[in-house]
Amino acid sequence: MTVSRQCRLVGLSKTAYHYQRRSMKPEIKKLLDEIDEIYTKAPFYGTRKIRKELQKRGYQAGRKGIRRLMKILGVETIFPKKRLSVPNQEHRKYPYLLRGFNTNRSNQVWCSDITYIRLAHGFVYLATVLDWYSRYVLAWQLSTTLDANFCVEVLREALRHGTPEIFNVDQGAQFTSREFIAVLEEKEIRISMDSTGRAFDNIFVERFWRSLKYEEVYLKSYESVWECRLNLKQYMRFYNHDRPHQSLDYRTPAEVHYGNLKQKVC
Repeated sequence: MTVSRQCRLVGLSKTAYHYQRRSMKPEIKKLLDEIDEIYTKAPFYGTRKIRKELQKRGYQAGRKGIRRLMKILGVETIFPKKRLSVPNQEHRKYPYLLRGFNTNRSNQVWCSDITYIRLAHGFVYLATVLDWYSRYVLAWQLSTTLDANFCVEVLREALRHGTPEIFNVDQGAQFTSREFIAVLEEKEIRISMDSTGRAFDNIFVERFWRSLKYEEVYLKSYESVWECRLNLKQYMRFYNHDRPHQSLDYRTPAEVHYGNLKQKVC
């Protein structure tokens, strides 16, 4: 059996299979976890406030060090900026199409994003594709690196469920890569990108990250990528099929997503 087929069977990207992470000092790993918690609670905090919050928790770190760790996490402070963040100048950027836009059916608008997931002795990245209308998680993938490959894989997996009219992402290099954009253009999907520094343009996936972390990730200590994947799989099923949402009139994302599709067919 080829390595590629083995990776597909266990849900692991080929890049992640070959990647060997250098060992991280426990104190750095702890700081990453603390910054992740602070950022999840208050993504508008800058390095000054994050530093003050860390000091309250008994940690000492300079602003430059905090910036470096935030880069590892793949996050930045949310506030309006004027062309101060250019993830990759060679990649084409697309306008934000969803300002004032109200979705009224499933598979109208999808969104995708990446977040940091803590392990007992390291960390991984999680990418998801979410339906805006139903909040249904269409696909997800774990990776040990912030490359574009696993984002392309999760996109292809999501497209097995249908095809949206608009796909919204941020301006990160993973989502502006030629490989990722090519998949969307092949399906003739309109591309929308968050304004620079404004993660709240993708508010529904940001809310999902908060639910995932406070209801699952922060309550546990995953010893391995395998254990992390197993627990996330259980949570994703709970989130989609069992967890009622107040914004959905206390229905589950699956009830809204597939119920809406049936109504559309009828």
